[in-house]
Amino acid sequence: MARHTADRLAALRAKLLEAECDAFVGLAPPDNQYLTGFTGTTSAVLVTQDTAEFLCDSRYTEQAESQVSGYDVQEVSGSVPVRLGERLDALGVGKPSFDPAYLSVAQLEAIQETTKASLTPVPGVVSLLRAVKSPDEIARIREASRLAEGVLADLLGTLTAGLTERELAASFEYEFKRRGARGASFDTIALFGARSSLPHGEPDGTPLSSGDAVLLDFGCRLDGYCSDLTRTYAYDTIPGAWFETIYEVVLEAQRAALKAVRPGIECRKLDAVARDVIAEAGYGERFGHGLGHGVGIEVHEGPRLGKESETVLEEGMVVTIEPGIYVPGQGGVRIEDLVAVTSDGCEPLCGAPKTLKVL
Repeated sequence: MARHTADRLAALRAKLLEAECDAFVGLAPPDNQYLTGFTGTTSAVLVTQDTAEFLCDSRYTEQAESQVSGYDVQEVSGSVPVRLGERLDALGVGKPSFDPAYLSVAQLEAIQETTKASLTPVPGVVSLLRAVKSPDEIARIREASRLAEGVLADLLGTLTAGLTERELAASFEYEFKRRGARGASFDTIALFGARSSLPHGEPDGTPLSSGDAVLLDFGCRLDGYCSDLTRTYAYDTIPGAWFETIYEVVLEAQRAALKAVRPGIECRKLDAVARDVIAEAGYGERFGHGLGHGVGIEVHEGPRLGKESETVLEEGMVVTIEPGIYVPGQGGVRIEDLVAVTSDGCEPLCGAPKTLKVL
């Protein structure tokens, strides 16, 4: 059994004891990848204090046998949730746990209708384990970030007037795959001019013009882990004094937040560090989203860095720090870095320059 598999099984079993449950059932690909190493899209995991079973259909058996260690791999036919319910009864499980954020109502009903066991929701039963990354996981995220940054550096020199947002976004995603990534970790955001005020706008046919703000939010998935990075530029000439002003405010807010990252700080207090800088500059109403989020197997996972988050940062967590200011009708600025929380601060996992650049 791989060392990380044994460690993660031991940690999960300790969680089950805390929750007074005798098993864990999981159908979510991110959790199942974390626990077993399997990167396919359809599988089930059943873990008790004494057993660890991995269920999949014939499409994934060969893949599972090469990726999964420490589990009894079983090929099943028909409904995987139904087969999972049958295994619960076969093992005499009475109170299995599941994460309500990662199991659909339909899946829960399919399992529950098949078993006598009483499925018990335990929020974060696996996702809380995933929030603290191992050195190997951090290394994988760093490599994903490096690949994405290389694409950024190469594509910036190709921008020409008339290029559309959709074309630029497609170039990022093509290059990710061409350079060895599985693909984008989320739909690439490329927004020009006034459309850069849309925090998560969808690229369209808007052409690039002189004086446009250029907001790029992108990441790739490499070796099972994601990256996430945002940079904002100006094309050909600065859009105006307003743009320079909000760029400097966002950069100051990000620097303050990065300096404040450390184990023991509440995520809401870290969010407030950046938010206060932006509010004091008169743009408080123009920063509507949270400061950041965890990144790992999923591009958005725990912890969440926002006004209401009571989560406390721990060493080994990997989070984004991404303040922004968005002015409808004019444009916006977001600057996002990916960092790993260390014993006394944080380690940047990206290195793309952040000084305002005219392309």
